[in-house]
Amino acid sequence: MGKEESNADDKQIKINKWDYLALKNTLDDAVKEVLITKYNHVEDFSLIDYRLLICTFAVLVAGFALGWDFFNPFPKSRFVLTVCVALYFITMGAITLYTTYMEKGIFAVTLERDESGFNPDVVWEASSYIKKHTGMYYLTMVRKDAVRADVREREISKSVANYFDEEGTLCQDVVENEVTKMREAVLKLKKIE
Repeated sequence: MGKEESNADDKQIKINKWDYLALKNTLDDAVKEVLITKYNHVEDFSLIDYRLLICTFAVLVAGFALGWDFFNPFPKSRFVLTVCVALYFITMGAITLYTTYMEKGIFAVTLERDESGFNPDVVWEASSYIKKHTGMYYLTMVRKDAVRADVREREISKSVANYFDEEGTLCQDVVENEVTKMREAVLKLKKIE
């Protein structure tokens, strides 16, 4: 019995309830965990992989410029350095646009596998934000079904006090109930045109 109690204590997440970033990240992780463990979704990392690909290109450009300048000191490497600096700033602009318009605060992309294996997977996206000094947690869940060309979305906003107790411990069962309600609501919604 002692081991079970210590496991339950280890699983409880306690944070500083005045740190908005820690609140958001803890809630995001809890929502992702519910989607993956309760509904047997598989996490899809393609959104993050594209960001890493763009950043890798920027690092390679900077590394090439460094190597070229090492073997051909500055007066000889002026043109190559100018091109590499321009490419680096263009790449940083691309990563900014990508995170702003493609990621849009999405912290979890999960796949609901088709049991038959013939149809494409249903994609679930979860995104969130907390407005500073309000304590309101905004959670959006989107379901994309490629077979039916169906996109369904649901958003809720609740105070972070609903998910944490007075000591700053996450109430995992409350988060699980909320995600379950949202998922059921998304499944019942009509298609978004």
